[in-house]
Amino acid sequence: MKTRYFLLKTHHLVLPAALLILPALLFLSCNKLQENPGSIITTGQFYKTSSDAVAAVNAIYNTLNSDPAADFPMYGRQLNLMTDNASDNQNFSPSNTNPDVRALSTVTYVSSNGRILKNWQQHYFGINRADIAIDEIPLIAASQFTTSGLQARLVNEAKFIRALLYFNLVRLFGAVPLVLHNPSSVDITSLQVSRTSTDSVYAQIIADLTDATNLPASYTGSDIGRATSGAARTLLAKVYVTRKDWTDAQTQLLQVLTAGTFAGATGNYGYGLFPNYIQAFQKSNKNGIEHIFSVQYATNGGEANTTQFLSESFESFNTGTYPIDIPSDSSVSQLFASTDTRKAVTFYTSQYDAATGQTVVFNNPYTPYFNKFVDYSINPLNDQAISGINYPVIRYAEALLLYAEVLNELNGGPTPNAYTAINLVRTRANVPNLTTGLDQSDFRDSVFLERRKEFIQEGQRWFDLVRQGVNVYLAAEHKIAAHAAASAQDTLYPIPITEIQLDPLLTQNPGW
Repeated sequence: MKTRYFLLKTHHLVLPAALLILPALLFLSCNKLQENPGSIITTGQFYKTSSDAVAAVNAIYNTLNSDPAADFPMYGRQLNLMTDNASDNQNFSPSNTNPDVRALSTVTYVSSNGRILKNWQQHYFGINRADIAIDEIPLIAASQFTTSGLQARLVNEAKFIRALLYFNLVRLFGAVPLVLHNPSSVDITSLQVSRTSTDSVYAQIIADLTDATNLPASYTGSDIGRATSGAARTLLAKVYVTRKDWTDAQTQLLQVLTAGTFAGATGNYGYGLFPNYIQAFQKSNKNGIEHIFSVQYATNGGEANTTQFLSESFESFNTGTYPIDIPSDSSVSQLFASTDTRKAVTFYTSQYDAATGQTVVFNNPYTPYFNKFVDYSINPLNDQAISGINYPVIRYAEALLLYAEVLNELNGGPTPNAYTAINLVRTRANVPNLTTGLDQSDFRDSVFLERRKEFIQEGQRWFDLVRQGVNVYLAAEHKIAAHAAASAQDTLYPIPITEIQLDPLLTQNPGW
C-alpha cells in the first residue's frame, strides 16, 4: 500500500491528547476567531472528491507507522515499549539512559511516564483522523466516486483502524474515553471527556469490526496492504477471545481458516503459513499468504518511508555496541528447542557484514540480540533507518493458535482439531507435535507458551500475560529480578497524569 504523509488541517484539534499538544490559551483564543482563513483547510472545504477521501484514509494508516513529532512510530517501537519491554521478554539497552524506557522495563513506571503518555496521544491522534473520515466521507456526493463501492470501503477501512486502536487502548488502560466524532466546538470544556466503560468500548470495537467484515477479501496494485475482510474477522475473533466469548470467536475463525483444513472452515482468503518461519520477516514476502494485516514500511520509499525502529537491532554494527532493545535475559532464547527454526530468526549473536566481508561476533553479556526486523537487503547493514520490513499485526499463525485456544475452552479440553491447529505452527518451526492427552489447563499453558515463542517482539506478550490472569502475570514478571516490584495494579497502565490534570472528568486506575 502506498502511503503519503497527509496531515488533515482543521481549525481545532479534537481529542483528549490534543490538550497536551497545544496550551489551553490557544484553545481559548480560538473562541474569538470569527474568520475562516483561506490558508486553513477545514473539513467542510476538504471532503469534496474521492481523491480527498482516499487521502484522508491514507492519513489514518499513516498514524500507525509515523509520528507527527518525528518520535518513535506506534507500530515500530512506541507500542512495543509497553507490550514487550514491560514484559518478561524484553529489556532496555544497557546504553539507554531514557528514564521512562528504563522504568517500563523494571515495572517502576508512574503516571507521568512520557512513553505511556505518547502511546495514549498516538492512539487518539489516529482515532481522531478515523472519526473525521467516518463522519465526512459519507457526505461526499456519490457521483464523485467512479469506482464502485469505494466510498463504503474507505469508511470501513477507517472503522477497522479505529477498532484496532481502541482495542489496544482498552487492553492497556481499561475504561477509556470513547470519542467517535470531531468536537463541534473548540471550547476547552467541550474537549474534556470522561472514561467510558470497558463493555461500551468493546461494543464499539465489535460494531466497527463487524462493519469492516464487508471490506474486500484482497487488493491489487498499490492498494495491497490495506485492511481486508479477513483482517477484520481475525481481529474480531481476537476481541472475542479476549472477552472469553469462545462461541463467537469460533464463528469468525472458521470464516478465516482456509476451507478444507478444519471441519467447518470456509475461508477463501488463501491464507496459510510460509513454509519457513524466516519468510514471514523477509521484505520479498511482504503482504504474503501469512500476513493478514501488517503496518507498511518501505526501503528508500521517499515520503512513504518512516523509521522502523525495531529494525535498529544495533546502533553501530562494526563496533558491536548495544542495540536499541535486548532480550530480558538469556532464558528467553533458551525457551526454544535446539531444532526450533524460530530461534535463529528471532535472535542473533553474530552478523556478517557484506560491506566489509567480516563477521562481527557480539560477545558481551547482553547477547543474543533481536533479529526479526533487521532488513538484510540494506548495505551497509547498520543503516537500518531505511528498513523496509513490515510490522505484522496479525499473522495466520495467530489465527491457528487462537483456534486451538478456542476449541480447548469450548470443549473443556483439547480436541483433535485443537492439536492440529497448534501442531501446524510447531511443525513449521521444526519441533515435534504437542503431546496428546493434555488436560484443559496444560493445553492452555501450551498454547500461551507457543504464542510466546512465535510472537516475540510482535507486541503480544504483555497482553497475553494479563489475559492469563494476575497470578500468571506476577509470576512471569518476578522471574526477572529487576521486575520484583510488579503488583496487580500493573495489569492496567495508569492514565497519563497530564491528561487528568487537563481533563478533570478523567479518573485514575486503582493503585496509581
